[in-house]
Amino acid sequence: MSAPLRTLFGLHAVTARLRAAPQSIRELYVDAKRADARTRDLLALAADKSVRAMAVDADRLDALAGGSARHQGVVARIDGDSRRSVHFDDMVEDLPENPLLIVLDGVQDPHNLGAILRVADAMGVDAVIAPKDRAVGITATVEKVASGAAETVQYVTVTNLARSIDTLKARGIWCIGADESGKGDLFGAKLTGPLAWVMGAEGEGLRRLTRERCDELVRIPMFGVVESVNVSVAAGICLFESRRQRTGGGLGSDLEFCIDCKRGDGESDPMARATGSVGATRAIGAIVRSNTCRRRSGPWPTSSCRRWHRCLANWSSRRSARASSQARRCCTTCARSVPIR
Repeated sequence: MSAPLRTLFGLHAVTARLRAAPQSIRELYVDAKRADARTRDLLALAADKSVRAMAVDADRLDALAGGSARHQGVVARIDGDSRRSVHFDDMVEDLPENPLLIVLDGVQDPHNLGAILRVADAMGVDAVIAPKDRAVGITATVEKVASGAAETVQYVTVTNLARSIDTLKARGIWCIGADESGKGDLFGAKLTGPLAWVMGAEGEGLRRLTRERCDELVRIPMFGVVESVNVSVAAGICLFESRRQRTGGGLGSDLEFCIDCKRGDGESDPMARATGSVGATRAIGAIVRSNTCRRRSGPWPTSSCRRWHRCLANWSSRRSARASSQARRCCTTCARSVPIR
């Protein structure tokens, strides 16, 4: 007995399905009143793949998509079992030499999961691992938000998440949990080797057993007034820093500059003298003048602000003690400050 059809909607999601598995599309409905370029491109692709598109009114599309969904004028009915099922052990066996993974501990918001899959595709993640229970799974909303990434990123479900993390560790994959209680911060972590990011659920964060299984816990430093970001944003930040380091960027904590100083000041800049690169320090926003800041009238404060700007450029590893001291003096007026260490 064949599996029942399921619904897929949204221009990006349906286009991705047409490209990846057109044979799985049984019915394709398009808003009869839409004639924009993206809809024409989708219709042309459907014709090229020998998939018949039927023009219907908006009310029919609303009913097919479940009423409240934003279908963007296109809805498809596809085979319910068309998504390739990947077993965890098979996925582990087929991993590349230096894998990048995401482990989700109970993410239940379909919009968050869709956004995570989208950024996972953009950053070249090899697989997303999630529990079968207490998780949203791949739904039509997830596929729509993922904008096609649900078709390209391996999504692997497991029965026991803690045991699966142990398996990854036994394979030499370093498991880092993103948690606000982490002793180190993201920009000081080494992210160049085999790596699995472990992300917690909305509001609850990582469960105790999951947290205990992690090799390391790191926090995302917050430079503003908000204390946290949602899991999809956190995943994007962590994956970007991982990819940056893997492409030769180095540790982000190598550079710490005042967040308020946006431009260097040529040869009068202590960072320029320390690094020997005036142009680079102008570009990356180094500290200005040896003892004053153009954004303050007066000397440097005697405390170091927590809102340090983490610069993404490389510079000399043998910086002078004076330059290092200047780099840790902040010109911002942030009230939350700690003594210079």
